[in-house]
Amino acid sequence: MPSHVRALVIGGGLVGCSILYHLCKLGWTDAILLERDELTSGSTWHAAANLHGLHDNNNISKLQYYTMRLYKELEAETGQSCGVFQPGSLYLAQTRDREHQLRIQAAKARQFGVDFHELSRAEAEEKNPLVDFDGVRCIMYEADGGNVDPSGVTMAYAQGARRMGARIERFCAATATTQQPDGSWIVKTPRGTIHTQVLINAAGLWAREVGRLAGIDLPLQPTEHQYLVTETIPEIAAIGRRLPSVADRDGEYYMRQEGLGLLVGAYEKDVRLWSRDATPLDFGHELFPDDLDRISENYLRACTRVPALENAGVKRVINGPMIWSPDAAALYGPVPELRNYWCCNGIIPGFSQSGGLGSMLAQWIVEGEPIYDMFPWDLARYGLEWTPKSFVEARVVDSYSHRFKIHFPYEERDAGRPVRTRPAFERQKELGAVFGLNYGWEHPLWFAGKGRTGSETYGFERQAWFEEVGRECAALRENAGIIDVSNFGKYEIAGKGARQWLDRVVANRVPAEPGRSCLTPLLGVRGGIAGDFTITMLGEDHYYMVGSGMAERYHQRFFNAVERPETVSFRSLTADRAGFNVAGPKARELLQRLTNEDLSNHAWQFMRSRRLRVAGVEAIGLRVSFTGDLGWELYCAEADQLALYDALLQAGGDLGAIPVGSRSLLSLRVEKGYGSWGREYSPEYWPQEVGLDRLIKDDKPDFLGRDAWLRLKEKAPREKLVVFEVETPHNADAAGGEPVFDLAGKPVGRVSSGAYGHSVGKSLALGFVRADLAEAGAEFDIAILGLPHRAKLLAEPPFDPQGARLRG
Repeated sequence: MPSHVRALVIGGGLVGCSILYHLCKLGWTDAILLERDELTSGSTWHAAANLHGLHDNNNISKLQYYTMRLYKELEAETGQSCGVFQPGSLYLAQTRDREHQLRIQAAKARQFGVDFHELSRAEAEEKNPLVDFDGVRCIMYEADGGNVDPSGVTMAYAQGARRMGARIERFCAATATTQQPDGSWIVKTPRGTIHTQVLINAAGLWAREVGRLAGIDLPLQPTEHQYLVTETIPEIAAIGRRLPSVADRDGEYYMRQEGLGLLVGAYEKDVRLWSRDATPLDFGHELFPDDLDRISENYLRACTRVPALENAGVKRVINGPMIWSPDAAALYGPVPELRNYWCCNGIIPGFSQSGGLGSMLAQWIVEGEPIYDMFPWDLARYGLEWTPKSFVEARVVDSYSHRFKIHFPYEERDAGRPVRTRPAFERQKELGAVFGLNYGWEHPLWFAGKGRTGSETYGFERQAWFEEVGRECAALRENAGIIDVSNFGKYEIAGKGARQWLDRVVANRVPAEPGRSCLTPLLGVRGGIAGDFTITMLGEDHYYMVGSGMAERYHQRFFNAVERPETVSFRSLTADRAGFNVAGPKARELLQRLTNEDLSNHAWQFMRSRRLRVAGVEAIGLRVSFTGDLGWELYCAEADQLALYDALLQAGGDLGAIPVGSRSLLSLRVEKGYGSWGREYSPEYWPQEVGLDRLIKDDKPDFLGRDAWLRLKEKAPREKLVVFEVETPHNADAAGGEPVFDLAGKPVGRVSSGAYGHSVGKSLALGFVRADLAEAGAEFDIAILGLPHRAKLLAEPPFDPQGARLRG
């Protein structure tokens, strides 16, 4: 066994072997994989191994289709059979919402060039004559759907990696992992010690245990999961060909052919957590006792759909463990608190995602950044301080039991909440607030009104809260609104050399005069938009910075990447300070009642800041507003939040000021054409494509992403961020992710954010289109509910395009 390697993967399941294979593909062949047992031990060997391509997230869909194509290439490359069967998959909709979902996915499939299309009942019966389609509203067919052999795929990855020079050590557990001063790692095993530059935790069921060796707790929890395989079914034997699988999500089961019988599995409501504290180290290829009663209702629904199943005998039952993250998405990427330590665990549809996950992680390790925005999978979406065991278990139970539930736009799940609240939380409840979760914090989405209890409903069409959001938007645009922005990420940078350090982190020039603020992008390794911040100089060597709250741990990686002098302190104030955006034409009058500071435009101009007292509360005031209207952001100590909130509400009562939630903020910013991190701003997008190139000062000698930007700036934009006005014959608005087509039906872009602009009376969308087509007045079709809606590209944002109110 080697004493030194470039990369070491812990875990010889499907995903660990994929990572090793893809590292080798990128030239990192000096790599080793350690497996404590045999390859495929844990969850891989007993998986149903179904294949499906479409996902609600566009990038994940791309990676799933990459994975599905890869398996046949692996077979040709290695000679190892992957057991690929792709007879297609039938997707059934029994409800209106499920039909909307399938039509939305069909429109996205057109964007990706994927064969996912609607069938008539007769066509579906011809493809799978066993299925009774009574009660089905819509049938879609995915031509590449199917399944693979779990062992075959894993062995193909392993064989491919070995052929390129990597090593695999079976029955060789990692017993200790120790970080070295230079960021490398020492890994102890029963066969000796290995010094590695990069350490990758892909241990699956044992990811928690491996993480603890490095001093980290990963928010993961195993569950039991069952499926059964029937004896031979005569009707299948008589057909003599492979039948398409059946995805009946409304029935809450999955079904496909296995041999001459059927495989049927379910995600039942009676969820069984397993190994709540630690996965046994001697567990490997074991299964749990059968417990078919737990899935009996699901199975009966499957029998109704496929009557031939009723008389089929059960050949075997598989009841084995799976390990879940709180939202059922992978925990993937570098751990911000550790150097050169990577994770890739908690993958539920592993055989649909293994290739994509392995490819993106290898890119991230070797090239410094993946080509796609991977934040929905990034482990940094969870904070160490707000994912206690109780939260993780509650969310895993919810995710498992609702596996086949439709996940609607803007949907919030209640399980495990609240985790973190602010002092104003109870007051906001009294005002009828309905809350969402943002990086662990409860924050108001919308308000039903004082003394009323708001109730969330979800769907693809406009919901009851649409009217409440309209009321809030009107109050802010006509009078004033008070928005809780405490969930924004907040930081303090202080000490000799603070400005110089910040200038090496962000792309704009940091203010050098107290009281001035600047907007700045943070660039990624490839020169894309990794973040956007407002930076304010409070005083000599003293700065205050505000950015995306949900990306706080994600951005920690970038802050850690620039060496900080001992004289400079950097700390997060997100938990210590609360904030409000007071915005609207009467915002100045409201605030002037509570402070002795001169708030006139002459005395306090746009993008200026100062310390002040508001209703006796010490605060930092920034003359900025994400609403696109006249406004201030006020930040105070968390302990003073309630006092400041009450004072603002009382002072603004007779002015018509009301509390406003983040759903309204979405509408207001879209009216103004403002982008938001995670939607319009991501590492995938170049600065010149989103209009942030004007904020980059590349005459600075050095900052993160500068070299990549100097290469990019010479290139024409591939696409442009634009504002659309959308015709809405249906009671629905764009929400993000919808494909944009030219009038000939060719995909030319996608929506990033959408909302009804209550102030301007228009359905609007922000999105990207090919740069050569981004002309004012150009018309396109945006697929909303899967159906084409005519959209006009606007020359400028529909609200206050010249910024007169913002700067007035």
